[in-house]
Amino acid sequence: MSSQLAPYLTRAVPRYTSYPTAPHFSAQVGAADYAAALEQLNPAEPISLYLHVPFCRELCWYCGCNMKLVTREAPLEQYAAMLRKEIALLRRHLPSTMKVAHLHWGGGTPTALAPDALDQIMQDVARHFDILSDAELALEADPRTLSDAMIDRIGALGFNRASFGVQEFDPQVQKAINRIQPPTMVARAVDHLRAAGVKGINFDLIYGLPFQTTSTLLKTIEICLDLQPDRIALFGYAHVPWMAKKQRLIDEDALPGSAARLEQAEKAAELLMRSGYVAIGLDHFARPADSLAQAANQGTLRRNFQGYTDDQAQTMLGLGTTSIGRTPTGYVQNIAETRAWSRSIENGVLPVARGCRLDDDDR
Repeated sequence: MSSQLAPYLTRAVPRYTSYPTAPHFSAQVGAADYAAALEQLNPAEPISLYLHVPFCRELCWYCGCNMKLVTREAPLEQYAAMLRKEIALLRRHLPSTMKVAHLHWGGGTPTALAPDALDQIMQDVARHFDILSDAELALEADPRTLSDAMIDRIGALGFNRASFGVQEFDPQVQKAINRIQPPTMVARAVDHLRAAGVKGINFDLIYGLPFQTTSTLLKTIEICLDLQPDRIALFGYAHVPWMAKKQRLIDEDALPGSAARLEQAEKAAELLMRSGYVAIGLDHFARPADSLAQAANQGTLRRNFQGYTDDQAQTMLGLGTTSIGRTPTGYVQNIAETRAWSRSIENGVLPVARGCRLDDDDR
């Protein structure tokens, strides 16, 4: 082995599972390029929409996302109002009223918004786009702050899939990552959402957390199995405190080593498959009747910046700060800083920060 490589072998780095990776994006692709790509879209082909909310009402120390802790309503109200303006701005660059086959709210925590704000934005989406009758409408939710009023509104708006960050149920692990949510809290949210008409339920779990063991993770999975989620994502915790400053609050000495992480991942996968879930790719599991498992079986599975998907649309339009969109010509990413994003929209300019053109080899 080359001595020049040795210093790099133990360096902790992010794991990329989507393409193109961050270094491929550059400011050479901007708002004008995106506008030209939008105008060339085929109105006959359905698209997907992604709406991003960068705010959370509680801080999770393990999180590596670009998010902001919010304790007042004003920033949320301002952001929601600007998101509505971005929807109208985006529509002006489209050749026609585009059909929407998939719509996903991510974050942050989309359910940090007030129910009325979510309702108003969805009404704007329906006004500017043609949401297909069989479209998947999905959003991410935090069971710690998910109110009954929001659950009722989610059901009334026709959402049919919700995703929860369960991570781990062990009390010691929850305290170490500052995410306290007992199983009863998650069960309540799941039961109420299903009663409201949201039939598809996804759980995210994490291995490699501080004080986590194979035993605690398997116990968490057993609890999850009783709640019968349709999909489970099993992610490895990436400790990158130089990038995600909130992770500096985590005790590094409590993190499991490489061998323990591998055992956790393997044993968890074995339990999920024994329990009837289909293993999909690197880190997803789904019930056989779920559309994700069916797509994997039929060879139509795809992966985008949101993870594995059965979405067949060639175009995904991103709205909100940091959101990533794709057209047949390439990718774009919105401005991350909320004020700069807002100024661009107010000036009538698509809030693109950078992008990546696709060549024939990429395609």
